[in-house]
Amino acid sequence: MYSYPIRFESDTAPGMAVFCRDLPELNSFGDDERHAMSEAVDAIETTLSIYVDQRREIPRATAAQAGERVVHLPVTTVAKIELWNAMVERGMRKADLRRLLGVAQNTSDRLIDFLHPSKIDALEQALAALGKRLVIHTEAA
Repeated sequence: MYSYPIRFESDTAPGMAVFCRDLPELNSFGDDERHAMSEAVDAIETTLSIYVDQRREIPRATAAQAGERVVHLPVTTVAKIELWNAMVERGMRKADLRRLLGVAQNTSDRLIDFLHPSKIDALEQALAALGKRLVIHTEAA
């Protein structure tokens, strides 16, 4: 659902550029493929912050194409995506979430800040307040 396919490109300069079809605003770089892959999660989370700043829905990931690698996001990031998209769907602003949850502004802002860690139980409570239930499953790596 939110495991985004990325592709690497290299040129004459050393290193690898990272791009994502589903998140065209994303661009990142690594010294090599391993480093670029490790930078991809941060690049995706930074790009998701752009969507929040622009009050846009975050797109679901499409299936990987030939030559692409898949980045699996942390569960808290996926929960934040679901929370944000539920808010967009309802036309809610950050202040609406704060009032709904009865929390301080910085507390509600952090729930949709992809660059700030949040506790999964706080995200679960926020999703529940919007009529959503967080379901987690495991699969072979």
